[in-house]
Amino acid sequence: MAPKAERDADLRTTWGMPVVPPVSPMLAKPVKDFSAVKVDVLYEPKWDGFRSIIFRSGDLVEIGSRNEKPMTRYFPDVVEAVLANFPDKCVIDGEIVLISPDSGDRLDFDLLQQRIHPAASRVKKLAAETPASFVAFDLLALGEESFLDKPFAERRAALEQALAGAEAPIHLTAATADRDVAKGWFTQFEGAGLDGVIAKPVDIAYEADKRLMFKIKHERTADCVVAGYRVHKSGPDAIGSLLLGLYGEDGKLASVGVIGAFPMARRKELFEELQPLVAEWDEHPWNWAAPAEDSGGVRTPRSSEYSRWNNQKDLSFVPLRPERVVEVRYDHMEGTRFRHTAQFVRWREDRTPESCTFDQLDEPVSYDLADVLSAGSD
Repeated sequence: MAPKAERDADLRTTWGMPVVPPVSPMLAKPVKDFSAVKVDVLYEPKWDGFRSIIFRSGDLVEIGSRNEKPMTRYFPDVVEAVLANFPDKCVIDGEIVLISPDSGDRLDFDLLQQRIHPAASRVKKLAAETPASFVAFDLLALGEESFLDKPFAERRAALEQALAGAEAPIHLTAATADRDVAKGWFTQFEGAGLDGVIAKPVDIAYEADKRLMFKIKHERTADCVVAGYRVHKSGPDAIGSLLLGLYGEDGKLASVGVIGAFPMARRKELFEELQPLVAEWDEHPWNWAAPAEDSGGVRTPRSSEYSRWNNQKDLSFVPLRPERVVEVRYDHMEGTRFRHTAQFVRWREDRTPESCTFDQLDEPVSYDLADVLSAGSD
């Protein structure tokens, strides 16, 4: 046998199941609204966390990730919950989420990101202080039977049975065939920190890395101040991303996110355009020379830091005088920041920087996360 075939056979022996790690998750393609979905589907809330396929065989548990790298060591609390709630042999697709310990009624992606830490002692501490939850939404294998080729409607029914006795922090996601109900979720559940709605065709098999589902996400625009830039990886004469700010009620400029999708030619043009706005640190609102106690809780990007996801990624930036305004497209906020990278729409020469405040943003309807989690077991 070829080396890969040998490895696959060894893994099947180790796990005693037909589906073994790693497996890439099935994906969804974005559509503009509900009317774009033309087939029979089940709608689910779109959870905002770490996509994960979890494998269990007896005492053996592995938590997979979107990039197929295991996250097991970072979530000992989830492993413990899997052993207490999953069937003895199964493979289940879902999302690791973290419920805010402060409010208890919405998701907190920032805290979830902090769970990825290299130090074992820190991992143990965070697992106790900010435990995660797992929301299940698909079944890939149960016992010694693969469900990959079965239609989603059958996989969903089997998943409901498999997790019928599961208790928090393991949850079964809500699902409905009623488009009107899903439209209600789209509006209401955002207030609990969710990210939109997923529509899953009832007849599709599970195909790894294929975009066979649909995702309907919130899309809004905001006018933001351009307060800095990071250079592009290609060299020092091109813009990698623009740093965005909004003014709070106290008049301080808070960092809210970035935009970064530009053609290379435009990146170089932007670099030239923005040079006259390059600022000295002592005249910039994000000046880290100011004492920490004077920051007033305003969130600002650090002048020199490294990403915990990639310790080679330099996150230092060049400060700009906050004089230019840009309109951006975004899906939703995570606290005071855009949850995902915003998209450039146009420059707003007609807007003053001082007019770019948080007041312009839509306020999602507040919704208790407990109601969303319990909906899956109704």
